[in-house]
Amino acid sequence: MTIQRGSASKNHSKSRSKSSARKVNRSKSGRWLWFLLGMGGIAIVSATAGALLSLSSTPLMQANLSADEAAVFDGDRISGGGLRFSELTRPVNILVMGMSVLPPDVQNAPEETKSLGYLPQINSFDGLSDVMLLIRFDPETKKLVMLSIPRDTRVEIEGHGKKKINSANVQGGPALAAKTVSNLLDGVGIDRYIRINILGVAKLIDALGGVTVYVPRDMKYQDDSQHLYINLKKGKQHLNGDQALQLLRFRHDENGDIGRIQRQQMVMRALMDQALNPTTMAQLPNILNVVKEHIDTNLSVEELVALVGFGAKTNRSNMLQLMLPGRFSEQGEYNASYWIPNSDRIATTMAQYFDIQSSDQQQTVDPTNLRVAIQDSTGSDNTNLQPLIRNLQKAGYRNVYIAKSSGEPLDTTHIVAQKGDGNSAESIRNSLGFGEVRVESTGNLYSDISIQVGKDWLEQKSLLEQPISY
Repeated sequence: MTIQRGSASKNHSKSRSKSSARKVNRSKSGRWLWFLLGMGGIAIVSATAGALLSLSSTPLMQANLSADEAAVFDGDRISGGGLRFSELTRPVNILVMGMSVLPPDVQNAPEETKSLGYLPQINSFDGLSDVMLLIRFDPETKKLVMLSIPRDTRVEIEGHGKKKINSANVQGGPALAAKTVSNLLDGVGIDRYIRINILGVAKLIDALGGVTVYVPRDMKYQDDSQHLYINLKKGKQHLNGDQALQLLRFRHDENGDIGRIQRQQMVMRALMDQALNPTTMAQLPNILNVVKEHIDTNLSVEELVALVGFGAKTNRSNMLQLMLPGRFSEQGEYNASYWIPNSDRIATTMAQYFDIQSSDQQQTVDPTNLRVAIQDSTGSDNTNLQPLIRNLQKAGYRNVYIAKSSGEPLDTTHIVAQKGDGNSAESIRNSLGFGEVRVESTGNLYSDISIQVGKDWLEQKSLLEQPISY
């Protein structure tokens, strides 16, 4: 027995010795692995920096701003120095504008470019800004917030009276557009701007490898005056830049430009999901080289890298897409169709997401006051939704209704904070016990919260219907 114990002890010692050796080897291997990864990361950053320096000789800014116009934007540095050039050092608000095609640009375009299908304002950024986004990159909260501003928003444009906000750029370029947006949004500071024309958007999407999205309906539209031809079929598909642009520009449905904003948010989320990753940093010089002639911005190349780097590190649950609170103008209310801003709800949104002090801070919303839309994506009949509605009613949600779905089949239920109220959406998710909260404006337009029902509800429903065994 003693000998056996001694043998066992010796074997254990040998085993422990081998194990220690393996740990040492693993430790050394681990150190080498991290060293190699670190060196690889430095090599990528160095190569990217070198490639970007070659681009720096071509300025991205194509507008000539006066001193007063330049002063509209906060010129303080937003990124680190040296090898920290890809790090964002403070919160920053960027006004992004997508420029439309004006009929005169099309009519005067060179004959050889008319095969494009629709024509951009080549190296011209003087038209209407039919896409307007205020994007906040915040390293303190680790959030990326995108606020879509409808092109038809009725605003006061300094020196020009009440007009649609997309005309501010025509009247006074990016500075007046930024000043108008700031006045609309409770004085929010705007640090930089980006203007991109239509062909630039298509080239950008192509450079990112296209985008996979669900086209919510058949889309067919033709406008010869702008050489605009849209022909898309319903369903999930991978779109190239030209096709994605057709989806982004379509606005001929019951919600007009607001429906277009919802599709823009859908495309942006898909692009972020597939393109915002560390490998994008290495591709950035090539991407910039492809689209730079179609971009006008007062961002430096280094600052642009810092923004992309922040986006690549941001958790998808911290990417929020909002829409300017408001309503459609009523027939006969004005001499044109407008989106009428809701100043009270704008104050709440700016306080919650853009760090603008307001006396009307976000408060918990009474569930009985919330409008909750149910949008079924499972293809089943409405009787399958009744247990879900009953569960919500038991939890205190009284204003629950069934709304039209986009038609996209979902595996996981989306609980969409349509008006930006993520806390209420999270409360509903906790009450239901399933689903994924999304702060975006892709749900039912008239709801506060939209529940886009996925297949996980069918699984939950079958569990609820199982007989209780005793």
